Amino acid sequence: MPKEIEIRECTTIDELAACVQLQRDVFALPEIEISPVRHLIVTKNAGGFTLGAFADGELVGFVLSVPAFLRGERAFYSHMTAVRRDFQGHGIGAGLKWAQRERSLAEGVKYIKWTFEPVKARNAYFNLEKLGAIVRDYASNFYGTDYSTAEESGERIGLASDRLFAEWNLEGEKVTALAAGNDFVECRPIVREITIPPDWYGLVNADPKGAVTEQVRIKYEFEDAFSNGLIAGGFERDGTAPKYLLYEE
Repeated sequence: MPKEIEIRECTTIDELAACVQLQRDVFALPEIEISPVRHLIVTKNAGGFTLGAFADGELVGFVLSVPAFLRGERAFYSHMTAVRRDFQGHGIGAGLKWAQRERSLAEGVKYIKWTFEPVKARNAYFNLEKLGAIVRDYASNFYGTDYSTAEESGERIGLASDRLFAEWNLEGEKVTALAAGNDFVECRPIVREITIPPDWYGLVNADPKGAVTEQVRIKYEFEDAFSNGLIAGGFERDGTAPKYLLYEE
């Protein structure tokens, strides 16, 4: 991987077209679900922006910021963050997010929101521990049922597209500390823990029905916790039982 990664706004049609192709390569979505160049152009002209990560002039990652109005103030909805597979694991995703924060603060925006899948430990750790986001909302079947086929059994299963909403207070204590490269120690006591499978894709392939059962269990635990005023503010990595850490707000 090249040593120099340049992060800057994607402004040309060619650069935005490269973002579209990266969606195909990274997400493997049906073509109808790919955000086209026109969407990215409209987003820019509506007050949003697309930041790209470039290696030797070639796009290897991007993050899309859609203008929003949340909590009574101007905000951004971070619709997509993608990094080319052969560049993943080198901090490019984090670099894009911190650049997104810097750009947002420069524009007077102090709040960014996005969704992620509750069952994926890597994303949870990245969002809550690397970036300092919190979660207080669970969206059930947000995009509609995802019908896929388990590789090992060949069984076709329907999984709800459940999502958690990450809330990123760009000037929050934890976020500010992490942005400066400092550690953050949570002083509040852990009120509840919600465990998730250590290998979600492995579970889906080996035991599709068990995966559905786990998804429902996780959903009910989050909904109960949030209805009681708790927030997910941390995540503990564990090879057998990774878990969300919940606190009183």
